[in-house]
Amino acid sequence: MSFSRLGVIVFLGALVAVSTGCEAYSRILSRKDVVDGSTAYKERKFAEAESLFRQAAARDPEGKTEEGKIAQLFLARTLHSRYIGNRTERSLAEQAIAEYKKALQNDPNEQSAYKAVASLLDTPELQNEWRAWVTERANNEGIRSENRAEALTSLAARENTCSNEITDTEATKKPGKRDGQDVFLFVKPEKPEDLERLKQCVARGTEYADKAAGLEPPDVEAAKSLDLTALSAAELNSKHELVKIFESARSYKAAMLNQSARLAEMEERTEDAARLRTETDAARTRFNELSQLNKAFQTEKDRRLAVERDAENANANANAGK
Repeated sequence: MSFSRLGVIVFLGALVAVSTGCEAYSRILSRKDVVDGSTAYKERKFAEAESLFRQAAARDPEGKTEEGKIAQLFLARTLHSRYIGNRTERSLAEQAIAEYKKALQNDPNEQSAYKAVASLLDTPELQNEWRAWVTERANNEGIRSENRAEALTSLAARENTCSNEITDTEATKKPGKRDGQDVFLFVKPEKPEDLERLKQCVARGTEYADKAAGLEPPDVEAAKSLDLTALSAAELNSKHELVKIFESARSYKAAMLNQSARLAEMEERTEDAARLRTETDAARTRFNELSQLNKAFQTEKDRRLAVERDAENANANANAGK
């Protein structure tokens, strides 16, 4: 959670330049508070940063201006950081959640705020709240499809873990042979309630994974044919983020097919198990395609960063020689 002081100054300065009168003065004060608050935050003076962000947010409690929106989000992040420094102060987490939710009211697609709330709710005692929060996001048709897909993938991941806790044990996973190959064969757990739990986890996880995969836009497949070197930095980052989201969605699609195949084998549904293993292999191939594309994006980012560093070093050496 870091702030760029220069970026904040430039961005807010441009916004205030187009305002007039009392509104402009209020926005100038808020701009100063946000800039000073980001400096204090960077120096880990969280109490000071919190005070400054609160002042800025109080001038625009409904987040109608960009300064108000930024102050709200920065206040939430500061409270979050204070909580991370002392997790016994749960009230700080609750305050951070409230501020993040305000930011989401202003911009429902503010993904960093959504993820921050999910992180703060992801504790053993708050699992019901976490699931409710993520499920609400997954079902929100008013936000971008990739944001819904991320939430659905998070839910699928939990169900895959639930399934794996039953299928990936010495009692249910036995070395054996299939078609002459050494493989693991899957047998029912001893307790009927474990089998019933597995069925429920597989059913839910499959539903979530299918929905996430179904939200994949054509842009993901189209990204395979892009010349990454020709993309602007903004385009590269945007398309990379999209690929990463659906790489994960494809991964859990394959994972839940695999769990379905294990369950079918346990229940001696031989034809279903064989079909599901074939579908798992196909899904893994689709996942690996995006995994390779993800690596290509990262390689291009690393290449550009190396070029920038080389240019900076060359410039510094040239200046040193003067």
